[in-house]
Amino acid sequence: MGILDKIADIEREMAKTQKNKATEYHLGLLKAKLAKYRLQLLEPTGKSGPKGEGFDVMRSGDARVAMIGFPSVGKSTLLSKLTKTQSEIANYEFTTLTCIPGKIDYNGAQIQLLDLPGIIEGASQGKGRGRQVVAVARTSDLILMVLDATKAKNQRELLERELEAVGIRVNRRKPNVTFKVKTGGGISITATCKLSNINDRMVDAILRDYRIYHADILIREDITVGASFSFQDLTVNAHQKK
Repeated sequence: MGILDKIADIEREMAKTQKNKATEYHLGLLKAKLAKYRLQLLEPTGKSGPKGEGFDVMRSGDARVAMIGFPSVGKSTLLSKLTKTQSEIANYEFTTLTCIPGKIDYNGAQIQLLDLPGIIEGASQGKGRGRQVVAVARTSDLILMVLDATKAKNQRELLERELEAVGIRVNRRKPNVTFKVKTGGGISITATCKLSNINDRMVDAILRDYRIYHADILIREDITVGASFSFQDLTVNAHQKK
């Protein structure tokens, strides 16, 4: 069974499961597994190449800005106006087929501006070139959403949904949690506030799913699994650093 099939199975299971006190643990684990599989879509299918890099673009300058948007919304035009780089412009969709980098010099700082191919709905699940585009977005310091005022009003909402599906929280801070992987001693969980959405059992199960068996966790806010302020994000980061 492929990753997309696993994602579809989990989404069906979540849809038919009623939300109540008795099922919150089960739903929490399903959300964690769903986020894990979605992130796996961004990993390279071959053995060579770094994880999650997407297009082969070397990072340069003091900061990286990735332009995200649907096809033919003006990303290439904006790149050409702001930098000395000329990106192909035409009156048809999917003009840009790879990542085009440009450079902005601003008050002594060099900013790398990336013109990424337009994404379509379902990009987070690998449709179109969504995997490569979202992978580059994850390596950027800032995401610039480019919208077309003459098109659908929900463009931003759709883009944010695709990004959040793989753990990119736009304009939201990270959860106030300290996470440190150890070499021994098991799992230690300390909370300085009352947790209403997650418990020790759920945290332990999520960590084991990532094969993390020894870690110190300090939770300073009422976090959730799979929502805006997600314990899942921290787990993924810790797993990737192992």
